[in-house]
Amino acid sequence: MNATPEPAPRAPLVHPLRVRDFRLLWAGATVSLFGDQFYLVALPWLVLQLTGSGLALGTVLMAAAIPRAVFMLVGGAVTDRLSPRRIMLATAAARTVLVAAVGALVWLHVVQLWHLYCLGAAFGLADAFSYPAHQALIPTIVAPGQLPAANSMVQGVAQASTIVGPAPAAIVVKRWGIAEAFFIDAVSFLFIIAALWRLPERPRVPPGAQPVRRPKMWHSISEGLRYTWRDPPVRSLVLIASAINLGITGPMMIGISTLAKLRLGSVTALGSMFSVISAGALAGILLAGAVRRPRRLGAIFLATTTFLGACMAAIGALHSLLPVLVVLAAMGLGGGFVNVHVASWCQARVDRALLGRVMSVLTFGAIGLIPVSYAVAGALVQISLPLMFFASGALVVAVSVVAAATGGVKAIE
Repeated sequence: MNATPEPAPRAPLVHPLRVRDFRLLWAGATVSLFGDQFYLVALPWLVLQLTGSGLALGTVLMAAAIPRAVFMLVGGAVTDRLSPRRIMLATAAARTVLVAAVGALVWLHVVQLWHLYCLGAAFGLADAFSYPAHQALIPTIVAPGQLPAANSMVQGVAQASTIVGPAPAAIVVKRWGIAEAFFIDAVSFLFIIAALWRLPERPRVPPGAQPVRRPKMWHSISEGLRYTWRDPPVRSLVLIASAINLGITGPMMIGISTLAKLRLGSVTALGSMFSVISAGALAGILLAGAVRRPRRLGAIFLATTTFLGACMAAIGALHSLLPVLVVLAAMGLGGGFVNVHVASWCQARVDRALLGRVMSVLTFGAIGLIPVSYAVAGALVQISLPLMFFASGALVVAVSVVAAATGGVKAIE
């Protein structure tokens, strides 16, 4: 009787950077993400230079946030039916033309506020399609076992770009001008376009396999919404995350931009503040990855949100750069730490068949309130900058206290 042959040992997975197609995508995305920081610094500075109005800045940011929120679920559905590579190529090309055009308008000294509204709306629409397309493209390039390392590299570069990019962007704006910053962003898009162009077009369905019939888009979305609502801890988390983004996202973007312009009078201060909060968030992410999920995670989450609210309220009373940088670094650290552990808790708790939809509900809850956050922050900053920071911080603290009383978040363990 012949002995059963032993199975051949599995070949070890190579690092994603040794995969040619992922290396191309990662390199192109790295340059493009770095270039985006020039846009993110130049745009608010240009709006404030044209208008001197925090309300105007809020409405320009709303012009991008509204189509991004409204069309995000549509972008995901379109990605599932078409090619994510082609969608990314189209959106990157459109962004290149738009940013270069606005840079030319600034260079010629004919830019007007309505140009920036159009730019913001177009960018928001492009984001709604490119975000899900990028997430869908990566699994077609690397093996399933390589996905954690690949996603870690992409997300790490995205976070690192927000640390490294704003300060040089501010220097370019200060020494050469706003138009040059827009041109740099336009050139950076050419790198991701070149990378995508060199990637082969992969079929959505393997050869010989029958296409899987998907349920109607709205039926899938409603199923995820029902699941989220019927799970009290997840429902509480969605509501708190939405309230936190209402109280922090808009006030942070508009508030520190206005603070840098009117109180500190320095674009380099603006770049430094963006970099510091991103550095704090990166440190929090790394710390969360190095320790086990803490016990009583729900209580820690509520304590952190209360701390974030208190920090927001305190910024309005600060009149020099160093204390503001310290507070922003602490906020980034706390937010980065709890975000990793809460997201991991959700991934472990939710039924895998519904995980993507439930996570999209969490993301949509945060994104959907961003336009309102910009509008409210823009209106409040016209009245008083300290009032805007205090009101936003008080909202976050109040929501945290109410959540602690209801008990839903305490079940997050």
